[in-house]
Amino acid sequence: MRKLWFQISIVASSKNYRDVEQTLLALGAQSLSFKDAADNPILEPRPGETPLWRDAIITGLYDDHADPSFLTQRISELLADQDLDIKIDTLPEQDWTRAWMDSFKPMRFGERLWVCPKHMEPPEPDAINLRLDPGLAFGTGTHPTTSLCLRWLDHHVSHQSGHESVLDYGSGSGILAIAALLLGARHADCVDIDRQALLATRENAVGNRVSDNLATFLPGELPADRQFNLVLANILSGPLTELAPRLARHCHAGSDLVLSGILQSQADAVRHAYSDFFNITSTEVLDDWVLLHGERYG
Repeated sequence: MRKLWFQISIVASSKNYRDVEQTLLALGAQSLSFKDAADNPILEPRPGETPLWRDAIITGLYDDHADPSFLTQRISELLADQDLDIKIDTLPEQDWTRAWMDSFKPMRFGERLWVCPKHMEPPEPDAINLRLDPGLAFGTGTHPTTSLCLRWLDHHVSHQSGHESVLDYGSGSGILAIAALLLGARHADCVDIDRQALLATRENAVGNRVSDNLATFLPGELPADRQFNLVLANILSGPLTELAPRLARHCHAGSDLVLSGILQSQADAVRHAYSDFFNITSTEVLDDWVLLHGERYG
């Protein structure tokens, strides 16, 4: 008999989040998810800030050992003083990771570069194929910010381009550094604040046979005087603005800088933050996201 899952979704206001979360967990929820109940995306919280939507849909996932009717009754009793909208949906058992992987298809960036899931054959075997599966670290090429960077790398990095050394600051999955190495760079250093991201970077480097040419660092571990021909940073505008002096130190005269993770409305502020160090020579836009490219002043 096929196992069934069901989920209980509750629309709650921010003042009720914690009560709803604790109630669903106390009643045996296997996992919880939060989704904006309106259309108020939170793109960039300040350091130390935990932003909340005004209203959110909080969903608890339960297996078929639980009784939906009983749970609905208990939720109503435990949260009787709150105005809640409760909905129950039945879900068939499936491999959720595989379901997501099956939706991740090969993608082409520019003329030479493909990003392909490991379980699928590359559409162009003779192209430059970066093999990657969705994981815990950000970066598969599906987001416009990553797509912009991959296109730039395809157009500008080759064995003859002079981009022998690369710094990927905020590396996530390591996709940008690995792409640069496959396209012709000789060495890449990857920096991230998340140890899980650095682990994912190393694993992906092994999978793409470039691990001998790649090193990973937490921010405080990268030597401050190390310089690179190309510095990539696909983060968000706030951290990018704060990092301007640090990233400039890692560039010598003529080094290329590529910044992404920037909304169009934020581009001028980021450009200004780097204006003392770099000549920003080009801007590329995709779906309201911006990539800035510049060269270090001599």
